[in-house]
Amino acid sequence: MTFGAARPKFRPMKDYDVIVVGGGHAGSEAAAAAARMGARTALVTQRLDRIGEMSCNPAIGGLGKGHLVREIDALDGVMARAIDRAGIQFRVLNRRKGPAVRGPRAQADRALYRQAMRALLDAVPGLDLVEGSVADIARGPDGRAAGVVTEAGETIPGRAVVLTTGTFLRGVIHIGEESRPAGRVGDAPSVALAETLERAGFTLGRLKTGTPPRIDGRTVDWAGLERQKGDDPPVPFSTMTGRIATPQIDCHVTWTGPAAHAAIRDNLHRSPIYSGRIGGRGPRYCPSIEDKVVRFADRDRHQLFLEPDGLDSDLIYLNGFSSSLPAEVQLAALRTVPGLERVEVARYGYAVEYDFFPAYQVDATLESKLMRGLYFAGQVNGTSGYEEAAAQGLMAGINAALAVRGTAGGELVLRRDEAYIGVLIDDLVTKPSHEPYRMFTSRAEYRLALRQDNARRRLSAYGHRLGLIANAEMDRLRRRQRMVETALAELRATQLAPPAANRWLQSLGMKELQRPESAAALCRRPEVRLHALLAEMF
Repeated sequence: MTFGAARPKFRPMKDYDVIVVGGGHAGSEAAAAAARMGARTALVTQRLDRIGEMSCNPAIGGLGKGHLVREIDALDGVMARAIDRAGIQFRVLNRRKGPAVRGPRAQADRALYRQAMRALLDAVPGLDLVEGSVADIARGPDGRAAGVVTEAGETIPGRAVVLTTGTFLRGVIHIGEESRPAGRVGDAPSVALAETLERAGFTLGRLKTGTPPRIDGRTVDWAGLERQKGDDPPVPFSTMTGRIATPQIDCHVTWTGPAAHAAIRDNLHRSPIYSGRIGGRGPRYCPSIEDKVVRFADRDRHQLFLEPDGLDSDLIYLNGFSSSLPAEVQLAALRTVPGLERVEVARYGYAVEYDFFPAYQVDATLESKLMRGLYFAGQVNGTSGYEEAAAQGLMAGINAALAVRGTAGGELVLRRDEAYIGVLIDDLVTKPSHEPYRMFTSRAEYRLALRQDNARRRLSAYGHRLGLIANAEMDRLRRRQRMVETALAELRATQLAPPAANRWLQSLGMKELQRPESAAALCRRPEVRLHALLAEMF
């Protein structure tokens, strides 16, 4: 039976173990993980050509978020490999700070990222990609989720369902005084599914997010803008990537000024955020340009990043100028910005308001407490960001496959001291949702141990046990770890005496030794580089 309206009967070619609804970042990870674990899996999405779509910023990673991507890769997820194929500028943020809070980030070519994600999913055995819009969840006699019902009335049976609908549940786009139903520009919202879930007893809330305008790069005066280069050589996200082969580009930086702020302030009454037409809470840590002007009224400028949409695209993503002001106001404000005096806008910024399910309704496996066999992952749980969504999708897909398998102890719940993924999910299911949740290193009390560069060592054993990581790859990781442990033991055992070591330390302007120290202890100094120390020792 279903808890929506009666639907015509339809018998597909096969029954599935796991059905994933939604082809975004959460859905892609959920489907790939479940299928790799041997579950017969279907990913059902409105448009197959939008799988892996970057609806907002064309980038993966960053502070806190980069840790999540490395952990996804440690469990053999697909996001890291996709961005390594599609990344056009790689940077490690916070390089001047300790390694625990450094954040790898990569600018992406949107089209290449979609292509990479589709290719990775197409290569997963046992995974079918189905184009369709889901309107209902089928239920078995025991009340468990037993498949999905499409808007065309087709029933697709499944033993578990993972819901990853992003901003599509009753989504509404706002630009100035105009509003229209949409999950994002060009895609219809999912209204029927939201209504049937609400009738089933689920509690829904309302959140909002926004996106900046895309400008025409041919109308930008690049000469006076600050150039922002990437790392050379670029550092991949995935340990499976040998090197980055995609051509690399520069980004640029400019600033708003008093004239832009005046144009924004004079039209705040036309912003749906300030006129009261939007009731959902937005992300506090990614404010719109309207919020910046109001909340930071003492600042006379705000930084903007000009980030290309792709190698073969003239579109530029204007990071830092998220807005839902009327189009003419956005254009007027932009043309006061240095370098943008003659800019043309290809697509104006907008806000999107959507339904979400407060995550106290799921347990730590992301399975619904109200309907067993139904899992929620991504923005429907009240998070923001591709990386947070992908991490949840991965865990939901793993746990759905384990539940279908029915083995003893069939769940994977990572602890807060094991992974940022553990912090993310624990925060979601134990703390109230007041705004879209975003990952920061400050949320992790064990962050000194949860470095982005040791994710494989922390989590790969789980991936191997689950069947996600092949024996050959696990053997390679174990050999590498043995090499690291041997080198660390050698560094701890090697003592450096003050006279000889101090001459080298003096040449580098570093504090001298007062007594012999091990090479390992000397490596704890931020200024010391291992390769330079080894060259001095040998």
